[in-house]
Order: sequence, then structure tokens, then C-alpha cells
Amino acid sequence: MRRMPEHDRARGLGARRVIQADALAWMSDNAAEADASVVTSLPDVSELPLDFASWRAWFVAAAARVIRWTPPAGVAIFYQSDVRHLGAWVDKGYLVMRAAEDEGATLLWHKVVCRQPPGTIALGRPSWSHMICVARAPRGPMRRPGPDVLADAGFAPWSRAMGVEACRVACRFLRDETTTRTVVDPFCGRGTVLAVANAMGLDALGVDISAKRCRAARSLVLDAS
Repeated sequence: MRRMPEHDRARGLGARRVIQADALAWMSDNAAEADASVVTSLPDVSELPLDFASWRAWFVAAAARVIRWTPPAGVAIFYQSDVRHLGAWVDKGYLVMRAAEDEGATLLWHKVVCRQPPGTIALGRPSWSHMICVARAPRGPMRRPGPDVLADAGFAPWSRAMGVEACRVACRFLRDETTTRTVVDPFCGRGTVLAVANAMGLDALGVDISAKRCRAARSLVLDAS
């Protein structure tokens, strides 16, 4: 991790590093730091050059790889929105949990995050998302339990972003309930998770295969207060 600039240090901001690379290949080549945890959203079938069956298998394997890469003291938090495929509902929460079971991981919590007000009728993508936190071993009780349902995901800097409020809840859990000092998003997109982590005083490391998204992720600044 690069040295934190002095002006950021004075403002209580964390350092940030963004790498253009394939996430799974990068994780294979780079072991996680002991103080790291993951907050990420795995790509949807519409974002990868795969047919549906291949994407589904890739998703489970990728989630398992993320969990396996996470250090023993850390956790992996997945933020995922379900989709419909040929009229069938695809439950990404189930796919994440299937990966967790394959890895023998422990479910610490599973939150529902509303992206639209309750009661909204959504014909395509649902109006809420999963936020699932897993660890490689059981943990003791939380000191400051958070809500199971978030009424608003918060501002989304781009169409595929995790809402700022959801990011804040995830990063606050890492800061207050774990030894995490570095938040890693291996599918960082334009860097919403990274910016919120920095604003909350945590270092952040992002990986994305797109050079354009990496440029955006390096410069995004958000107020997470």
C-alpha cells in the first residue's frame, strides 16, 4: 500500500491504490494483507462474455475465491442484486451462500438494502439488494449490531454502484467490529467502496479490468459522514 499523503493524513483520510487487472488473476498473484477485508459486488451476467450457465458457475467460483483469499481475521462482504433470466428469478444471495458453504465459511449477517422505497413494484431487477457478510471462522457477538434492513442504499455515483449508505454500513462494521485497516474491492468499478472507506479513515485497494473505471476510481471523493 502506498504511503498516505500528508494532506490526506491531516484530514483523517485513508490511502488508496487502484490496479487495472483481472480480479481473480490478481488475487492468485497477491496474497491478502493480514489487516484486509473485502467489500465487493461480483459482475452480473450482462457484464461478462458468458452464457447464463457459464456465468452462474463463474459467479459461485469467484465468490468462493474471494472468501478463500480473505485473511483469517478479515471478512468478505458481498453486495448483490438479483436478476431475472428467461422469466426465472436468479437469487444471487443463494449463490453467495453456496460459495460460502463450499468454503466452510460462517455467515455473520445478511442484510436487505432497499434501493427503492418499500412497496415499489419492480418488473425487472428487484428494488432491494442483498448485503452478506461471511468469515472463514465463527466470531463472537457484535459490540454494536446494525440494522437488518436498510431503508435506503443511499446515493449511487454511477448506475452499477453500491449505494453510499450501504457502503458506510459495511465499512463501519469493518472499522468497529474487526481489525480491518484496508478495505479491498476486487471488482471496484468507479470506486464507491474505496471512496467511502477512505472517508471513514480506512485504507482502500481496488482492482478493475477497465482502465476507464480505474481512472474514475482513483479520483472519486465522497463524504461518508
